[in-house]
Amino acid sequence: MIYHPKTKKSRVSRLMFRVCGATRDSRLETRNSSASAGFTLIELIVVVVIIGLLAGLVLPQFIRQEEKAKIKTAKAQIELFGTALDTFRLDVGRYPSTEEGLRALSQKPGALERWDGPYLKKDLPEDPWGKAYVYRSPGEHGPYDILSYGADGVQGGEGDNRDVTSWER
Repeated sequence: MIYHPKTKKSRVSRLMFRVCGATRDSRLETRNSSASAGFTLIELIVVVVIIGLLAGLVLPQFIRQEEKAKIKTAKAQIELFGTALDTFRLDVGRYPSTEEGLRALSQKPGALERWDGPYLKKDLPEDPWGKAYVYRSPGEHGPYDILSYGADGVQGGEGDNRDVTSWER
């Protein structure tokens, strides 16, 4: 009977050692060290071209999403102004005039006795394109009109340059 002392190695590691030790391919060890030193110029050019193509496909979609987000932000801010203007009207009895503008929501205009503002939690924001909102009261489409002229800052326009208004949903 042969006695085998117990070792801490598991059966799996002994099996792997036997398999790895028994089957060794000498062709793998004869690689040319200069060929495996790095990438060739052609491989690098191919990778750069692939990255350029992917950027050309993804970047326009990313930019379009940014413009959609700006339009949604302008709509949300106009809704916020509408709520604040309605609260102003409940307190004062009228909407701010065109001359008083949206500033009347954060600063008391003149000598209004029942003004209980500020009606906005923060300062009056600009539209997402960095321009002031246009406010008219009385408006052509209701008691007041609020609008942003969009990315181009000019009335009218299509796509990203389209006006964002309080009367269109």
